[in-house]
Amino acid sequence: MSKVCEICGKKPGFGHNVSHANNKTLRRWNPNLQRVRARIDGRVKRIKVCTRCLKAGKVTKAV
Repeated sequence: MSKVCEICGKKPGFGHNVSHANNKTLRRWNPNLQRVRARIDGRVKRIKVCTRCLKAGKVTKAV
């Protein structure tokens, strides 16, 4: 399962967990993706969309 928004293409960000002793371990920040039934090109399709796109109204949800 890819963690990519199908509208804006937002992907996970990568970086380090940094402890108090300055030890660094790899981590990733996943986007907040939701599976929604959306109307795309007149057809209903289930897509993964980040909450920023949902809030901005870039997706028309199917009822």
